[in-house]
Amino acid sequence: MKYCAFLRGVNVKGTNMKMAEVCRVFEDAGMKEVSSVLASGNIVFSSDQKEDALKKVLEKAMSEYFSYEAFLFVRSQEEVQNCVNGNPFDKNEDLHAYIFVGNKGVEETLMQEFSNASKAEKEAAKVVNHTFYWQVPKGSTLDSTFGKILGKKNLKDQFTSRNLNTFEKILKKF
Repeated sequence: MKYCAFLRGVNVKGTNMKMAEVCRVFEDAGMKEVSSVLASGNIVFSSDQKEDALKKVLEKAMSEYFSYEAFLFVRSQEEVQNCVNGNPFDKNEDLHAYIFVGNKGVEETLMQEFSNASKAEKEAAKVVNHTFYWQVPKGSTLDSTFGKILGKKNLKDQFTSRNLNTFEKILKKF
């Protein structure tokens, strides 16, 4: 089965890794047809294992090789496609649309955090089929109140996010 692993915190705040090395770690862990999409930690691969087992194996392999506490989230090709199809926001050149992948139920935590945050004009969030989607004006992602919440240490093992464009590039790589 085809999967994508979404690594959290890659090539930000001092956690720098070359995607060729990451792909090699995946191959050494038994994954097939391994390739990366962009330099932000999106690894497409094949495996006969189930998602839960893959998460454990790959987090352990990444943690050991790169000497850091790795967090990643594995989604099947079908799940990645469903995330793109479920995007509730219309395309708008002035806005970024983000899709969050994470642990079961994290969408509720994210929606609660978003509800409590002050918002920019046109900033919005929705949950569709247990997936959290966020729309924010371009240039405001890291400055928004919700954007700052995303870096909370107590949430680091719960989710990661990618913009819609990245998801579309991942789909083309399958």
